[in-house]
Amino acid sequence: MKLSIVAFTKTGAALLNRLEDGMRAAGYEVMDASVLRRGGTEPRPSLHDWAEQAFSGDAVLFVGACGIAVRAIAPFVRDKFCDPAVVSVDELGRFAVPLLSGHVGGANELAKEVAKLTGGVAVISTATDLHQKFAVDLWAASQGLSIGERELAKRVSAAVLAGEKVGFDSDFPVAGRLPDGLLYAQSGLLGIHLTLDGHTRPFDNTLHLFPRLVTVGVGCRKGISEEQFEQAVLSVLASHQISLFAVRQIATIDRKSQEPCIRAFCGKYSLPLETVSAQTLVQTEGQFTGSAFVERTVGVDNVCERAAVACGGGELLFRKVAIDGVTVAAAMPFPELTF
Repeated sequence: MKLSIVAFTKTGAALLNRLEDGMRAAGYEVMDASVLRRGGTEPRPSLHDWAEQAFSGDAVLFVGACGIAVRAIAPFVRDKFCDPAVVSVDELGRFAVPLLSGHVGGANELAKEVAKLTGGVAVISTATDLHQKFAVDLWAASQGLSIGERELAKRVSAAVLAGEKVGFDSDFPVAGRLPDGLLYAQSGLLGIHLTLDGHTRPFDNTLHLFPRLVTVGVGCRKGISEEQFEQAVLSVLASHQISLFAVRQIATIDRKSQEPCIRAFCGKYSLPLETVSAQTLVQTEGQFTGSAFVERTVGVDNVCERAAVACGGGELLFRKVAIDGVTVAAAMPFPELTF
């Protein structure tokens, strides 16, 4: 998790130094640790500019008053499902307060880690935590699952808090005991379906959770338009009942790393692009659909299938599908899920 830390006073700076070392030791990647004090000759960014940059990471930690943190982050707050975790801790380290994205972003856990390092208290206020109830957004985040219908996620949490039973159905095995508030079912008014297919409707109101493990391998002729490429990839995924919510990344050969249609697709859907050399693709183990023409052109007999397996691991979900100069395949490791 990429973390930025800021303090404003001499006392806060001392705590910042302790926290920076402690958070690194706890596995956080501290991207920035700044002291924005008044005075001095050293040039420093404004708090607004610092916060804007920090919001591009995964977590933000303010050492100071909550009010300072709230005003600093206000212009950049968008959505609980995409905002970073934000925590404020006073300069004496007594109280660590999650301010934003407590579950999905991990602010509650960050506050607990900060409190452990300072000897203070993590001030957790989310209802499911207070009542020790199942929180679907927290569980999804811990398992690397994408949430399909955000409003239904709120309904599920509200139902569990109200003591109502929520159905649970999964296309994949999930280890552990089913949490209180859930029951195994394949029908009912409200329920959760863990799947790759966003069109399933086992419940009247179905919250889809997707293992975000699918790597989509692609290839294309030079000059394919952005629209052609997008339509081809989306149609192939739809025909194999794979939601875009389940896609973790796009993969291809390195010589296609600057292909405009591929980069545009990744940018539009916020997907990382992984590229590998022809030599790596050749060395990738498995049974793949070979093409002599492709091998003569790029030095390997198949790009999309091999790239999917090489970058994502696991096994092919489907083999190469060619549409109008675009080739698509997908691979996924088997999900390891637990309650």
